[in-house]
Amino acid sequence: MAKQGQASNQGLDGLTAAARDAATAGRGLPPVHLWNPPFCGDLDMRIAGDGTWFYMGTPIGRPALVRLFSTILKREDGKHFLVTPVEKVGIRVDDAPFLAVEMVVDSDSRGRLLRFRTNVDDWVVCDSGHRLRFEAAADGGLTPYLHVRAELWAKVTRALYYDLVDMGEERVVDGRAMFGIVSAGEFFAMADAEQVRGAL
Repeated sequence: MAKQGQASNQGLDGLTAAARDAATAGRGLPPVHLWNPPFCGDLDMRIAGDGTWFYMGTPIGRPALVRLFSTILKREDGKHFLVTPVEKVGIRVDDAPFLAVEMVVDSDSRGRLLRFRTNVDDWVVCDSGHRLRFEAAADGGLTPYLHVRAELWAKVTRALYYDLVDMGEERVVDGRAMFGIVSAGEFFAMADAEQVRGAL
């Protein structure tokens, strides 16, 4: 087990083995929302703002291992954990745990349908259950985030943000003209339309 504030290779190996067992136990993602194991301390693991995973200050260079850990990621009370049926360890996340790195524009009976691929190769359809939200960025612009699952979000890359702006439109929301994005019949407000017009 990992101790508070430190980690051992044995602890990481054990977590990796448990994650593999959970991944092969059934189809799809492990049911981390059903697991409530005891907290075993913090692991020296960090997800940087660019989506890179670090263990003890060193980037984890194996995409398959990052993918594996991403499947047992859970967020509770604003904190992130790696969870197996028998243990829960805390990790640090600088911004969002995932990045949305690719976008495909499709359509269905509801109209335009945006699908995003994350940096761990999950595909997420932007709809009422997987919403886009926009937060003020330090540079005065906006940073979009996509809901992936169960309080876990992906930060949308800057290049895709510009693509979203290009396909944005104005709609009246609660009596205010808003600029936003439509996907799967849902309108995701980005900003006040007047402010957007003034910035263009």
